[in-house]
Amino acid sequence: MAVAHTPGERIAELRRTYAVTLETLAERSGLSAELIRRIEEEGHIPDLAPLLKISRALGVRLGTLLDDHSEMGPVITRQGRAEESARFITGIPGENNNPGAAHQGLIFKALAADKGGRHMEPFIVDIQNDAEQKKSAHEGEEFIYILSGTLALEYGKDAYTLEAGDSVYYDSIVPHRVLAAGGGAARILAVIYTPA
Repeated sequence: MAVAHTPGERIAELRRTYAVTLETLAERSGLSAELIRRIEEEGHIPDLAPLLKISRALGVRLGTLLDDHSEMGPVITRQGRAEESARFITGIPGENNNPGAAHQGLIFKALAADKGGRHMEPFIVDIQNDAEQKKSAHEGEEFIYILSGTLALEYGKDAYTLEAGDSVYYDSIVPHRVLAAGGGAARILAVIYTPA
């Protein structure tokens, strides 16, 4: 049997394993069946919130949708190797009436996908300068450290600008989004914690 590599493929695999229909998962998660179908078949992920809702509805950790292995010891990602672990892209698909256009958004590269039983999700995230993200809200907390570029954080009704070397820690239940600012791309270290 082929190994499921993308979050969408893992969701479909879990649905088959647990005999959960698309419609049942939609009802349990509060998401539309069409969105779940697009995640499974097209890899469309608007933001992390749907993955969190789906993982809760299936009774698994968010990491289960991202895991490759179940290493219980330390997991080391060597310099430059995060580039090889691109897991998914969030954002609104490219416009111009071209359904095949690339996403404009955030490219998540998992740093600990091999770590079994983890409670945090660390990522290197590349934010394109033309990223189109909607605000999202979900359980848990997030820590972001800006590695390069300038980041615009919209958090509730407030807006913040952060430069390389700055960091922010916030409750992710408040609607939020991050965008590249200053006309260039940004790269961040993001750690997402969701309660078990």
